[in-house]
Amino acid sequence: MKIFKFISEKFIDLKNWFIKTHIFVKILIGIIIIGLGWFVTTKIFSNKNKTSYQTSKVERGTLIVAVTGSGQVSTANNGTISTLATGVVSKIYVKDGDEVAAGDKIAEVNLDLQGQQNSQQALSSYQSAKNSVESAKANMYSLQSDMFTKWESFYDLATNSTYQNSDGSPNYVNRALAEFHISEDNWLGAEAKYKNQQAVVNQTQTALGAAWSSYQQNSPTVYAPISGVVSGFSLQEGSVIVASSNTSNSAQSATKIATIKTKALPMVSISLTEIDVPKITLGDKATIKFDAFSDKTFTGKVISIDTAGVVSSGVTTYPTVIKLDTESNFILPNMAASANIITDTKDNVLLVPVAAVQKQTDGTSYVRVLKNGQPKQVTVETGLSSDTETEITSGLSEGDVVITNTVSSASTQQSNGQTQSAFGNTRIGGFGR
Repeated sequence: MKIFKFISEKFIDLKNWFIKTHIFVKILIGIIIIGLGWFVTTKIFSNKNKTSYQTSKVERGTLIVAVTGSGQVSTANNGTISTLATGVVSKIYVKDGDEVAAGDKIAEVNLDLQGQQNSQQALSSYQSAKNSVESAKANMYSLQSDMFTKWESFYDLATNSTYQNSDGSPNYVNRALAEFHISEDNWLGAEAKYKNQQAVVNQTQTALGAAWSSYQQNSPTVYAPISGVVSGFSLQEGSVIVASSNTSNSAQSATKIATIKTKALPMVSISLTEIDVPKITLGDKATIKFDAFSDKTFTGKVISIDTAGVVSSGVTTYPTVIKLDTESNFILPNMAASANIITDTKDNVLLVPVAAVQKQTDGTSYVRVLKNGQPKQVTVETGLSSDTETEITSGLSEGDVVITNTVSSASTQQSNGQTQSAFGNTRIGGFGR
């Protein structure tokens, strides 16, 4: 209550003072109030309607044009150690990180009843295939002998005086006789049987290789299928390996034991659009980043382009394989990756943001240059262009300030249009598609 009483008293004192004040002072106070109101109102509306510009300086640098794609690390440099054997692991020969050669022992398994049956069946098939090879070879040797015998008979007949003239030339008249043709056909038929048996021998040897591979898969010893470094090995003595079946056909599936990584350089498979794929060629350089460690950038080159394409939900993409330049233990199969494939570069050129370049109706290009706070339209000629920057071949000079956007606001924002990349201060276009 005391505060309200104090304010009321002061207001009454101010009112009495204003009543007693000279008319000239009253007029002066009114003018000051009106002037302040006009100044504030004018300032507000002038700021509200002020046009400002986003600008960028014309700079000299390196323009890099690229197309982008995403995908994952290929498993082309990885193999699988697997087995069809079932039972209890009795011995371990390797550990994670060991380097092995193809055929090296990985582990021993004490087979259970099902595992013993499968192993014996596989061994029987291998022995049968081995016998088939020997039998096919025996037939081949017999046919070879018969072929040489019949060739000798034909040769003796063809070179006697009945079928060969005294000067050694063929006697074509007598060679039209049936006796000559029968001997020749016997030789040619024996030769054809021998060649056919050679193919049979090759086939049985292939079957023998397949039977041996099947036996190795079912045998109590697990072998390394290829040479490389073991990874993902988690078995220990006493581990139980059980049979697993394929749900589609109920056949037993091999149990994965570990992975072997070869010394081949990692490869990344990415998908490109039908617009981008014509721009690239084999051997194009690329930069690659992985989601797992985005702070690192790797380099590589294009080694394969699937021009047949893949159609999914009506959209066509083209798988493209990039081989990295260096090996890294951090890069694992199926890691997500993105790649920028460099299609063209130009050094020491004048560059402006793409947004600064406009097109006339007659096809000519122009930019708006900001001079003394005022925009001025300048006709330019352009060269190579990326998604973010355009090369200016004539019409501008280094340091010119170009307008990239016009805004109506009280403040002016300025942008230099520079994009940082793995190439330092160079500019890379085409990464944001």
